[in-house]
Amino acid sequence: MTQQKSLNTTIQLDTPIKRGEREINQVTLRKPASGELRGASLADLMQMDVNALEKVIPRISDPTLTPHEVQNLDPADLFQMGAAVSTFLLPKAMRPMAYQTE
Repeated sequence: MTQQKSLNTTIQLDTPIKRGEREINQVTLRKPASGELRGASLADLMQMDVNALEKVIPRISDPTLTPHEVQNLDPADLFQMGAAVSTFLLPKAMRPMAYQTE
């Protein structure tokens, strides 16, 4: 399930990420700045292309996920993150009501 506050979305992971002794159960994504999108096609991000998401998610996640961790996400968790990223790219007028920030 996702929650949106301001320009952040918190993703509750279906499958936690193991990082040593630590288990990550949720990840917060923030709206990227244009520079954080470098090397990724906006069209690919809107289509939730896995390769594009692997580039961008590590730049906007808290805790910061590694590309390897993104590659090993449960597909349902990657889908939730991809949906959040694609929503960040929409103009305010096109965002679903649940994601309106004003």
